[in-house]
Amino acid sequence: MARPHLHPQSGHAFRPLSRKTAAHRQAALFEDSLIPREGAHISVTRHVPALVVGGGISGLVCALALRKAGIEAQLVEASARPGGVINSVTRDGFLLELGPQSFSGTAQLHQLCVDLGISDQVVLAPPRASRYILIDGELRSVPLSAPALFMSSLINGATKWALVLDILGKSTPPDGDESVASFVRRKFSAQLLDRLVGPFVSGIYAGDPERLSVRSAFPQLYEAEKVSGSIVRGMLRLAKTKKAPRGQSTLQTFRDGNQTLASAISRKLGTALLTETSLTGIVKRSDGSFAAHLDANGRQESVTAQSLVVTTPTEVTGKLLVSLDSQFESLLGSVEYAPVAVVSLGYRKKDVSHSLDGFGFLVPRSAGLRVLGSVWNSSLFPGRAPDGQALLTTFVGGATDPAVTNLKLEELANLAHREISPVLFIKSNPAFSHVTIWPRALPQYNLSHGDRLARIENLRAQFPGIWLAGNYLRGPSIGSCVEQALTVADEVRHWLAQ
Repeated sequence: MARPHLHPQSGHAFRPLSRKTAAHRQAALFEDSLIPREGAHISVTRHVPALVVGGGISGLVCALALRKAGIEAQLVEASARPGGVINSVTRDGFLLELGPQSFSGTAQLHQLCVDLGISDQVVLAPPRASRYILIDGELRSVPLSAPALFMSSLINGATKWALVLDILGKSTPPDGDESVASFVRRKFSAQLLDRLVGPFVSGIYAGDPERLSVRSAFPQLYEAEKVSGSIVRGMLRLAKTKKAPRGQSTLQTFRDGNQTLASAISRKLGTALLTETSLTGIVKRSDGSFAAHLDANGRQESVTAQSLVVTTPTEVTGKLLVSLDSQFESLLGSVEYAPVAVVSLGYRKKDVSHSLDGFGFLVPRSAGLRVLGSVWNSSLFPGRAPDGQALLTTFVGGATDPAVTNLKLEELANLAHREISPVLFIKSNPAFSHVTIWPRALPQYNLSHGDRLARIENLRAQFPGIWLAGNYLRGPSIGSCVEQALTVADEVRHWLAQ
C-alpha cells in the first residue's frame, strides 16, 4: 500500500488475546487559530531563505536537498515524531509497519540511502516470490509477464483474444478523462477488470476503478495507448527503458523498518528540524517574503522566509493558505481520500497450513469480502516476527467501503481474522494483533484530478515563493513523494538564485 496519513486510531485489538483496546490519536497537525493567541509572547522575528512545513517524507527530503545545496532551510513538524505515516513500531517481538509496508526501489531513493549511509540496511524482497489473487475462494498465482498471462486460466478466451487485438491493432485514447474501469473494459474485458486490474487498484490506491482517472492514477497506461496505440506494446517498451539492476527486487524496506529512512534524514537535519512546532498563520509581506507564525508548545515565534514549501495534507494546507486566497481551501479540500484499516496479526506458523510462499494476496470486490488484501511480512523480510511465528498485515476498507471507520478496533481484528482464515487454512486465533485506522489514508486520483492539479498550480503561481508537495499531487508512493520533493527543492534553489 502506498502512503496514508492523518489522525489514525491504533492499538491492540483482538480481545481474547489482548485487553489493550483503547485507541489513541496522533496530535492534530493544525490548530484552528491562524493568528497568535491574544496575550501570547512572540519572540523576535528571524529570517530563513526557505521554510518547509510538514515533516513527512516529502518535507524531510525537500529540506535535506535544500540544505545539501547550501540553502539554510528550516523544517517544522507539528508532531513529536517526523516521518508522517511512515511509522515502524515493535510490539511483542513483531516489527510492524503502521503505514506503507515497503517501497519500490528507484534510482533517487537508492542515492538518498547512499548519501545517508543507510544503503547497507536495505533489505530486498525475494524477486521471484509469488503474488496471489483470490478467485472462487482459492488463491491463484498472478502471471507476471504477457506470455504467462496468455497461458493462465485466470482469464478466458475472449479476454486473451482482446489482448491479441491490442498487440496487433492500434487505438487512440478518447477525448477527455476516462476511468480505469472504462479504460480496461474498452481495451480488454470486464473479466480482466474484475480479476486483475480492480484488485491492483485496491492494493495501490484503495480506490474505486469506476472513479479513478486512468490518466492521473496510471499515466503509463494512458501514455502507452497514446504513443504506441497498444497497451501491451507500450508497456513492453517502457519496461525495457526502466529495468531494475540485475539481481535486485524492486520491492524493499529496511532491516529495522521504513522508519529508518525518516530517522536518518532527521538526524542529518539536526537543529534544522523543529518538532512539536506548528505553523499557525501565514502573511504575505510587502517585500515578497512570508511572515510565518509558529507555535512551539505554547511559545510563539514569528519567522520570515523568502520561500515557503508546504507539504502538509490537503485539509491542513488549505487552511494554512486560506489567508492568501480562499481558493486554496476549496481546491485542496475537494481532494477525496479513502479510509483504510491496517490490521497486523501474528500467528504460530504451525497454525497456518498455507506455505505463505509469496508477497501475499489481493481480493477482487466481486468476492464479497471487506478485506482488500494481505501482505505476508515475515515471508518477505527477515526479523518481522519471533521464531516460529508469522506476521500478516491485512487491509480493510477503501473507497468502496468507507464504513470501515465506524468499526471498533476489536471488530476489525476479528473481521480480518475471520476473512483470511479460510483462505490460508488458519486453525487458531492470532497470538498477537494490532490495528491502525487511517480515516484519510490515500488520496484518490479520481476523474478530473488533472484539471484540479492545473487549477492548483495556476493559483500557486500567483504567489511567487510558495511551493506545494505531497502524495495528493503526482503519485502517492514513497518513491513518487521523494521524486516530487527533489523537484521542488531544485525549483526553490533556482528561484532563490535569481
